Amino acid sequence: MASDIILYWGSGSGPCWRAMICLEEKGLSDYTSKYISFDNKENKSDEVLKINPRGQAPTFKHGDVIVNESIAICLYLENTFKSQGTKLVPDDPGQQALVLQRAVESHNLHETVYDVLLYFFSTKPEDRTEAMLEEKRKACHKELQMWEGYLAKLGDGSYIAGKNFNLADACTFPFIATLVRMGFNMSRYPHLAKYYDLVKDRPSVKASWPPLWKDTPNKDFLKVI
Repeated sequence: MASDIILYWGSGSGPCWRAMICLEEKGLSDYTSKYISFDNKENKSDEVLKINPRGQAPTFKHGDVIVNESIAICLYLENTFKSQGTKLVPDDPGQQALVLQRAVESHNLHETVYDVLLYFFSTKPEDRTEAMLEEKRKACHKELQMWEGYLAKLGDGSYIAGKNFNLADACTFPFIATLVRMGFNMSRYPHLAKYYDLVKDRPSVKASWPPLWKDTPNKDFLKVI
């Protein structure tokens, strides 16, 4: 069924993971998977640039349709395969608005997480100042407090935008998982910690779990944040 779907993706990329989760949720696990190495700059290859001039991943093609932004890919999958698999966007206008808001809002979490990681990856421990660490710490906690509050309001056992897994979760979870992978202490955010445990064993998430993470232990970069 998904033989004419191609996804170019890189391991550990949150935006790529979003699309992969949605493909699994819609029952399209037999899509053509094209792994690309960011380290080897394969995202800038002629093959990718031909359909994505920005040279980014994910890059998605379904027949003659090309979609290159992760949330757009997820929405395309939901709209094209609406009658199969998990319903990722509810019909109720109010609930739909909330799901779409949280999905788009996850960009803030994405930016915060990757800004913190970029700082750690681009500096040596001896070059990190307490002032800069405190700046990154405050930014990270401010953003996480927002998501902790959303989950607290919904109650235990809830997903990001309600009682059912949906597009908002596919868009948000990869960045929560990235924090855990990099050693962030989630105990200060009990609702987010429970949310992580709720989603991490979901079949679509397990099937699309970054392969580079599977056989290596979690890191400790963010233990000081």
